Amino acid sequence: MSDTIGSADINTIKTPLTREVKKGQVRKHILSVLVRNELGVLARIATLIAGKGYNIEGLSVGETHEKGLSLMTIEVIGDDVVIEQVVKQLRKLIDTLKVRDLTDLPHVERELALIKVYTATPRARDEVLRLVEIFRGKVVDVSPDTYTVEITGDEDKIEAFVELVRPFGIKEMARTGKVALKRERAGQEET
Repeated sequence: MSDTIGSADINTIKTPLTREVKKGQVRKHILSVLVRNELGVLARIATLIAGKGYNIEGLSVGETHEKGLSLMTIEVIGDDVVIEQVVKQLRKLIDTLKVRDLTDLPHVERELALIKVYTATPRARDEVLRLVEIFRGKVVDVSPDTYTVEITGDEDKIEAFVELVRPFGIKEMARTGKVALKRERAGQEET
């Protein structure tokens, strides 16, 4: 099954649900790790990944709807074979309940950025506001010389916004790591 966009009079675009990747290829992986919310769990997971010689590119951790459980979304760039070993070792940790490599699975991911942009002139304020509207962001704080903008979306959307406001000057920026969940399909069993 594939996602389809279009109608009968328009050419249909189909995208595969997974992509073929050669073993050993270095690329970005998105790991989803469900853990008990216990002291030291984050440190053990970070140590395990660092012990394999990889840097954690992005990390987001938060409580789930179930008390005492947290979901970690970890971005790491690495070789497929070694990441597979990391996933197997993560599954052996006592406080780890579920580990998924979402990289090749259909999933939804989002990131949040807070960007403080210089807006000292009326023209700069108008232009930045226009960009915020186009990117469906929010101005969450205003000072005489800056707007603080909240943008959520995928990495490409945030990067595009940052590049467009860069000429105005970025005073400060903070970004979360990605949060990601596997997409569900009708009649699909939990994996």
